[in-house]
Amino acid sequence: MLLHDKFGRAITDLRISITDRCNYRCVYCRTGNEGAQYADLKLAEYLRMVRILISLGIEKVRITGGEPLLRRGVVDFVREVSELRTPGGRKLDVAITTNGHLLEQLAQPLKDSGLSRITVSMDAVDPQKFAWITRVTGGFERVLAGIRAAKRAALDPVKVNCVLLRGFNDDQIVEFAKFSREEGVIVRFIEFMPLEEGRVWSPDVVVTLDEIVKELSKWRPLRELPAHVTSETARRYTFDDGVGEIGIIAPVSKPFCGHCSRIRITSDGKIRTCLFSLFDHDLYAVMLRGGDDHEMGEYVRSVVEKKEARHHIGEPGFLQPSRSIVHIGG
Repeated sequence: MLLHDKFGRAITDLRISITDRCNYRCVYCRTGNEGAQYADLKLAEYLRMVRILISLGIEKVRITGGEPLLRRGVVDFVREVSELRTPGGRKLDVAITTNGHLLEQLAQPLKDSGLSRITVSMDAVDPQKFAWITRVTGGFERVLAGIRAAKRAALDPVKVNCVLLRGFNDDQIVEFAKFSREEGVIVRFIEFMPLEEGRVWSPDVVVTLDEIVKELSKWRPLRELPAHVTSETARRYTFDDGVGEIGIIAPVSKPFCGHCSRIRITSDGKIRTCLFSLFDHDLYAVMLRGGDDHEMGEYVRSVVEKKEARHHIGEPGFLQPSRSIVHIGG
């Protein structure tokens, strides 16, 4: 029987972090004083976890970090994952989320290894603001070159994710719309969630979906696009002339927990059933004590049974998760 939680949601999407290291220190994500906090496993150990989860019904695998392209052997790992098949014999949808700094040289090898799609995290299209956010000099040009290399390699659709914070980079909304149209990429705005190391989140900092739509519509008329699948997290829009695509992921103002199909594995082999979980579940410990594939699979099933109905952002008594986003996997 394939994976379902106690609320009847099919669990078909896996996000697996293959390193806790990152070469950026984005100011809204990291305090700047802490680097990697958790261990990396051997790539073969991640591969075994992926294989077991696919046998239970996972159809999409997204490789994350930290920054996954820092991990030596990432191209071979993508190849090994892409060679796996679902119980019904179907190919997997294999994707990576990256900051794009190392992408220019790796885009074609990743495509050749079987990567389906790529998402680049990028929070400004102004080079100076980009450097200020990432605390890395010259990064904007590197990331732009990586995005263009991904386009040439046909890692379609190339998605660019931007986390918006009020008074921080909300002046980039229209600039990103222009970027989508000019570069032929899908831009997705993400509402800021309480997942940063500095624990400075407040509702006032969140730029909501309705505000983003209003700002874009002042620049050029928008029309909403239909969702591809029920579990899709982004609301999709294009402009009146059909050029460019904007997605808006609104976990704060318009939560989509009722359709959640995700499970996460951290770089140190812990299962997380929600970004906002207060607990980790140690799949790696089951592996270390000699658990066979069946035992590991049954452990996964027991953890999925504990998957939360929803998050409680902004509600009285809300507790921030036990890890920040960079140590969970984006």
